[in-house]
Amino acid sequence: MSIAETETGPPAWRLILGYVRPHRWALLAGAALSLVTGATGLMLPLVARELIDDLSHDRAITGWLVLMSGLVITNAALGALGSFVLRRTAESVVLGARRSLSSYLLRLRIAAVDRSEPGDLMARITSDTTLLREVTTDSLVGLGTGGLTLVATVVMMGLVDPVLLAVTMAVIAGAGTVLGVIVPHINRASRQAQDAVGVMGASLERILGALRTVKASGAEHREERTLHEAAEESWRQSVRAAKWSAAAGNTAGLAMQIAFITVLAAGGARVATGAIDVGTLVAFLLFVFYLMSPIQQVVGAITQYQTGAAALTRIQEAMRLPAEPAAEPAPLPSTGAEPASVAFEDVRFRYAEDLPYVHHGVTFAVPAQGMTAFVGPSGAGKTTVFSLIERFYDPESGTVRLDGRDLADWDLPGLRSAIGYVEQDAPVLSGSLRDNLLLGNPDADEEAVARVVKTTRLDGLVSRLPAGLDTLVGHRGTRLSGGERQRVAIARALLRRPRLLLLDEATSQLDAVNEAALRDTVADVARTTTVLVVAHRLSTVTMADRIVVMDAGRVRAVGTHRELVAADPLYAELAATQFLATAG
Repeated sequence: MSIAETETGPPAWRLILGYVRPHRWALLAGAALSLVTGATGLMLPLVARELIDDLSHDRAITGWLVLMSGLVITNAALGALGSFVLRRTAESVVLGARRSLSSYLLRLRIAAVDRSEPGDLMARITSDTTLLREVTTDSLVGLGTGGLTLVATVVMMGLVDPVLLAVTMAVIAGAGTVLGVIVPHINRASRQAQDAVGVMGASLERILGALRTVKASGAEHREERTLHEAAEESWRQSVRAAKWSAAAGNTAGLAMQIAFITVLAAGGARVATGAIDVGTLVAFLLFVFYLMSPIQQVVGAITQYQTGAAALTRIQEAMRLPAEPAAEPAPLPSTGAEPASVAFEDVRFRYAEDLPYVHHGVTFAVPAQGMTAFVGPSGAGKTTVFSLIERFYDPESGTVRLDGRDLADWDLPGLRSAIGYVEQDAPVLSGSLRDNLLLGNPDADEEAVARVVKTTRLDGLVSRLPAGLDTLVGHRGTRLSGGERQRVAIARALLRRPRLLLLDEATSQLDAVNEAALRDTVADVARTTTVLVVAHRLSTVTMADRIVVMDAGRVRAVGTHRELVAADPLYAELAATQFLATAG
């Protein structure tokens, strides 16, 4: 199931309130300042009417001019302060959303990540959360303050002249009908525009993740077309959303211009008949001008809400992906902790419901301490054994036990704190060499780091690097060789002092000298720790205390090298061909 197929959640306005609730007092302060700004603005037409009345009767107008100047200055100062408070609050909302979403994405189940595009998830935490800024200020506050200011303005207009108010409201009602047709189009276009941004991010992440392969294959132009097509689709949908937003804004502006002309004509007629005086008409026209601001604010709030609702929907889709429970990191095993035992009991597993089974009733037991090697043809399910032990996935049926306890009964931090895991491709993160070594044990002291660096034969590398352990290794460790990355991964796992060490072809990229040295290191570790190894080299397999032979998702034999060569034809064939060829 992809992200787009997740179920519909609560309405967008409820989600917005959830993000805003921690900042409600700052938001209310900004809204109050905006309302006071609107109130000072509403007083200006009334002061202008009195000023015109005194001017027509040859009375002094100095007091009114001073009052009007004071209102203008106060309006500007309060408006600037209110705008800052609201913008700061909006940035705080975005920060909160990014924190919660990034924390959640880090806890995603591996199965959920397998079904998602990392680039699309990145877009949700960057561009989608950014849109919450506009939703908070322009939509939520804009709708509230703009709506209240609009109501207050209409009330004041009614007090000045009810007839002209009726004329104005008739024009506005017509514009409202048109807006009701436009707004749903904004929502759909905004959602499609954000989806297109996610597709573009996914395409870019896919290409950058294999850029060397793309260049070596001469595929830059083909991949460039893919990126451009995604960018153009994002552009088309964004332009579509902009078109409907512009239509909404212009409809409001046109309605106010028509209202002004209509009021001017109807008001002029009423002045000519003596129903109202010129000062009243001028005051009403000023109110019409003033009405434009809250109307545009309300229309802008509605359009921004549609854009924000689309972004919030995408954020919530990510937040509904299956995730592991939040928990504090568990303490690592102490020095000399007892090694762990592992057992699989009739385990069946597949990576997705539409994919074939990888394990068809896998059963084996590994006692505490010693080294166990897993061998078998490609696709036999060896790496999947490690993924199930780490609980990256859960078996569909059967039981996996650690120390005799079902893994389902372990809390994840406690389980993983007991395990050191070296993946097949030995990933290295961007940052310094020290950052990578301390990834699994940030509290390790310099003595422990130095000891592991020497054990894994990284000391020569460290001495050559310009800044030693603090040298940056580049994106995905591109400044290191494949063998160096494997040794970094092994050192990182050993620093965790694991009770169970999982090595998935951890020496496949090492030369013979370093492979032999690390083989001796693993043999030494196996005296105090349980070590499970997926291996293809005969030299590694023959030193194991026991060997588990897997084929087509089943365990076909368990024994020592000598026993299996005599008893299992598949193992004998592998030992005579694959192992010997690889070792040679």
